Amino acid sequence: MAFQKPTGTQDILPGNVENWQFIEEKARDLSRRFNYKEIRTPIFEQTELFERGVGETTDVVEKEMYTFRDKGDRSMTLRPEGTAGVVRSYVENKLYGEPDTCKLYYIGPMFRYERPQAGRQRQFHQFGIEAFGAIDPSIDAEVVAFGYQFCREIGLQGVKVEINSIGNPAVRAAYRDTLLNFLNPLRDKLCKDCQSRMDRNPLRVLDCKVDQQYFTDAPSILDSLDEECATHFEKVKQHLTAMGVEYTINHRLVRGLDYYTHTAFEYKAQGIGAIDTIGGGGRYNGLVAGIGGPDQPGVGFGIGLERIALILEKQGIAIPQPKPLDVYLIALGEQAEDEVTKQLHILRTQGIIAEKDYKGRKMKAQMKSADRMQARFTAILGDDELSRGEIALKSMATGEQKMVPLARLAEEIIK
Repeated sequence: MAFQKPTGTQDILPGNVENWQFIEEKARDLSRRFNYKEIRTPIFEQTELFERGVGETTDVVEKEMYTFRDKGDRSMTLRPEGTAGVVRSYVENKLYGEPDTCKLYYIGPMFRYERPQAGRQRQFHQFGIEAFGAIDPSIDAEVVAFGYQFCREIGLQGVKVEINSIGNPAVRAAYRDTLLNFLNPLRDKLCKDCQSRMDRNPLRVLDCKVDQQYFTDAPSILDSLDEECATHFEKVKQHLTAMGVEYTINHRLVRGLDYYTHTAFEYKAQGIGAIDTIGGGGRYNGLVAGIGGPDQPGVGFGIGLERIALILEKQGIAIPQPKPLDVYLIALGEQAEDEVTKQLHILRTQGIIAEKDYKGRKMKAQMKSADRMQARFTAILGDDELSRGEIALKSMATGEQKMVPLARLAEEIIK
């Protein structure tokens, strides 16, 4: 039988994986500049971590998690998002004991069982950052600006930032009553998911992708903010303006996870159909305490790399390609073959990208391989040249060929 990849997954092949490497390298480079350190957490955790951290009334927990029981009859879940695992590690490893703000980033696969579509897979990849220990609105603005700068530096066109404040628990409790007064007359018109959310978590109704037409006149949570929340949000907006980050206020933006407080935001870009959100995040001041740690504030974002890669393709953005082959070594003769194997290793240890034939093909076929691999040079060694300690170095661009000492081959290529 011929095996096929599971539904909702993909093979990222040579020729395409270079685009991913570019995106990931840009994420790492920007993280270094913003002073975020990499963290790598397990791809599966105890199911309860996501139930408590993400929220039991979210679509992620209710419908989309890959959950299984291990051989010890423990309930485990493939991580559906990155924040909960990072927070668990932050608490378990007592990173809160450091005197400075703890700033972390991650890149890796996540798993959600949902209908595959453009930019949305069952195994997908996220780049995310988390900053712990600071309530200063400037760190909210830094996180928003970081993601915006990431999108700009990889070349995305038309990226928009939407922000909102969803206040603190007291604010949301008051807003919940106001929102329910608005929603109750609409109950029979709303989808079944919205009707269910009205009873358990009314704010999540505003996140519905089906019934948005009914929410145009929904009351704004911004009108329910207390002085502390309003001041925090104003400072975030001031910092973003000072940084030159353009944004739009979307008072219906609540995000799909339960742990957010104060600032919530999303990045949007055209190119992946009806779903234009490529990432987002916000502040989560109660999450660390909610999973058993000290009461430490946090803020972060997650960006979907599949969506980034797809938009780059749709927008026709040219991605810098990796360096081509420096030299292709060709051996003519048995003794020359042994020497070429040795020289190949020497060149690679000198930082030169080098290759040779492994199939015993004729010189013409090897030259074609060198051309396909876009080698800058070919280095041709026969037994006669070997006896003289020389090798023929040919420029593939000009056709110019010269004899160089074997001992100086790396030096000549670098020069």
